Amino acid sequence: MTSQNVVDLHAKARQDYEAFKARGLKLDLTRGKPAPAQLDLSNELLTLPGEGLYKSADGTDLRNYGGLTGIPEMAEIFAEGLQVPAAQLLPLGNASLAVMHDTLVYALFNGVAGGEGRWIDQDITFLCPVPGYDRHFALTERYGIKMVTVPMTDEGPDMDVVEELVAGDASIKGIWCVPKYSNPTGASYGDETVRRLAAMPTAAADFRIFWDNAYAVHHLTDEHDEILDVLAAAAEAGNPDRVFVFGSTSKVTFAGSGVAFFGSSAANVKWFTGFLGKGTIGPDKINQLRHVQFLKDSKGLAEHMRKHAEIVKPKFDAVERILSERLGGTGLATWTQPKGGYFVSLDVPEGTAQRVVELAKEAGVALTPAGATHPYGDDPADRTIRIAPTFPVLSELEVAIEGLATCVLVAGYEKQL
Repeated sequence: MTSQNVVDLHAKARQDYEAFKARGLKLDLTRGKPAPAQLDLSNELLTLPGEGLYKSADGTDLRNYGGLTGIPEMAEIFAEGLQVPAAQLLPLGNASLAVMHDTLVYALFNGVAGGEGRWIDQDITFLCPVPGYDRHFALTERYGIKMVTVPMTDEGPDMDVVEELVAGDASIKGIWCVPKYSNPTGASYGDETVRRLAAMPTAAADFRIFWDNAYAVHHLTDEHDEILDVLAAAAEAGNPDRVFVFGSTSKVTFAGSGVAFFGSSAANVKWFTGFLGKGTIGPDKINQLRHVQFLKDSKGLAEHMRKHAEIVKPKFDAVERILSERLGGTGLATWTQPKGGYFVSLDVPEGTAQRVVELAKEAGVALTPAGATHPYGDDPADRTIRIAPTFPVLSELEVAIEGLATCVLVAGYEKQL
């Protein structure tokens, strides 16, 4: 384009922006929360388990102490989706982030099963695929663990980079992974990526994969992404204890009153349970029972998630439509088109993400901070923005994405000028 073209386009974008700003809106796209309509799908939980219903399938009174590892019926419902044998899947409290936190702390202060001593006594590094999940990075930073970024591809983390790093550096003890409908790109790990993660030689004998399968059952279409069973792949490769699997019902039923899971090899489950018993006598088993009564089995879970998709997919479709109409062909943005999960990843011209977020805030659209998709909140290229479409009603979402697109145009043409 000529300089005059850019001047004219910027002037038009700025005019549109001022008009949008003048509307005095207050819209929020900051976090991937279920919408009230999604939460309503699970309102039957509020009536369960019901008068006189408080025993598990084996007759255990769930109102009392005990049951450290949850009720087996709950594990059976999610074993297939999380790809963990039910006997090695522990239903726990309401937050998978808390389970990840505790797992990391157990490793820091005690070492891992078959490991080489306490992690806290060593220099510790974690690999962080980027763009990635900000809460993973915040947790790692909180305990002073060094973070090294690895670029994400459409098939998962760049395995050439991962393999080179873990083979040559014994301080690398772990890697964060969101393997299915990854946060925020929506990418699902390819079979070859999973096999290489499971089998790769590591300088640290006690290297662990933190496999946060948060969106295992969160499909948007009838065409589901399927990922390889990482526990089976690791066992086949001779590394049965390499993987910690995490999941939860937080975006399945009630976000604040769900059930979280820890799954792994038999040795790792024994290791984890040994520490778990020092902090609790057992999880909320009545909550687990009401989930079992509500979801019933894996087929019931699948049907429930289909209802979620009916609510969520039109919102993702709106994001795709508006971004295509407003930004397609401008050269100022690219974005992902996930088949599941909770996010869309938007890339804008290098050096403009913070400016886009700033412009949006001034116009009444709250976005996740630029840089949140990278460790320490620092995106060196300043280009990635996470879009969380699920919480607003569709009409508000459409307005917010229109505003976001206008901000991208303003910031992009500013940079060219």
